Amino acid sequence: MALQVRQQEQTSAKTLRFLQELLRDYHPRDFEIELWDGSRWPAEAGQFRQFTWHITNPAAVRTAFSSGNEMALAEAYIRGDFDVDGAIERIFPLADFLVEHFSRAQKLRLGAMLLELPSDSHAHLSVHGGSKLHGRRHSRERDRSAIHYHYDVSNDFYRLWLDKNMAYSCAYFKTPQDDLDTAQVQKFDHICRKLRLQPGERFLDIGCGWGGLILHAARNYGVQARGITLSEQQLALAQERIKQEGLADRCEATLTDYRDVGEAGSFDKIASVGMVEHVGEANLKEYFACAYRLLRPAGVFLNHGIGVPESRRVAPSPNFCDTYVFPDGELVPVGTMTRNAEDAGFEVRDVENLREHYALTLGHWVRNMRDREEAVRQVVDETTFRTWKLQMAGSAHYFKTGKLDLYQTLLAKSTNGQSGLALTREDWYH
Repeated sequence: MALQVRQQEQTSAKTLRFLQELLRDYHPRDFEIELWDGSRWPAEAGQFRQFTWHITNPAAVRTAFSSGNEMALAEAYIRGDFDVDGAIERIFPLADFLVEHFSRAQKLRLGAMLLELPSDSHAHLSVHGGSKLHGRRHSRERDRSAIHYHYDVSNDFYRLWLDKNMAYSCAYFKTPQDDLDTAQVQKFDHICRKLRLQPGERFLDIGCGWGGLILHAARNYGVQARGITLSEQQLALAQERIKQEGLADRCEATLTDYRDVGEAGSFDKIASVGMVEHVGEANLKEYFACAYRLLRPAGVFLNHGIGVPESRRVAPSPNFCDTYVFPDGELVPVGTMTRNAEDAGFEVRDVENLREHYALTLGHWVRNMRDREEAVRQVVDETTFRTWKLQMAGSAHYFKTGKLDLYQTLLAKSTNGQSGLALTREDWYH
């Protein structure tokens, strides 16, 4: 027994020495580390502790840091080997440091120290295998499976941390103090104003979610609105809400792939909000061509989606988000997006980056999930809860630091140079 205790104490001491060497150049270290046996390394002197990093499994440090990538660190968290007590969003500057900071010589020295720590041959395995999609990437069947994996977790789950309209995309803040409900309605109105919706026009929302935008457009702008989605749970709630509001004569939602919408040339205005990320770069030209085909001459298409700066673009590879959150999601630079839109025939009329707005939106979602943690845990399992919480906190950091962008791009189907658009944007804001 005494020998076992000494071995545990030695493991704890070696782990702390490794972490102290690992974080030697990380300043200010405004967090505390607590090991499985209660050993602690307090925050740097003079720093207010933002969070405590709990390491609950003696083998987790060697497993996570031997790979040297973000996936292993994320899996350690969703597996429960690592935990965070406090502001989880504050861990991401640390994660950036751990992935990007070290020279080859430092990695070799740290690697030698890792070999002295215990290992677990099973700890590297995925927590629940992540998404398991089959078939050709971005085929209709595989896209339906990807959408089902992410959006059909349960309506009750999303209802707990989204706004009252259940808008699952970047809100629009006139001030940082706006509450989430207000900011999401402002987003709906911002889109409708950019499209200059008019009573009687036919409006299509590609990827309509739970129906918030089509309901807002039909209710406040008098359009004939149609929304399409591939999520059965979203569709059921959207149709229920349309019926409850008595808008069935002006508003409908259907389970339809954007590639299968008929009625060429029959829509005056189209929006796509938070859907283009699921299309795939190879399919972008077809995506924009579909929207172009569906619009009448002088019609307008607003495309709202996440982009990645060209300087941060990397070759596609399985990562935490692709494996556990958004299977088959692809982010491209705004230049790639607009080039494909122009190839399809569109004229680019306006581009707005709402990056800071998405950081604020995600901050609200993270706080809502944290405030309603007990209720969320009753709706989904622990792995799902930790996965979504980590993903949203990380995304907030990436938008805040400029590693991700959110673009609203206004595209016109001009005919012989005639766009039909106003000379200025003044009516968008007055």
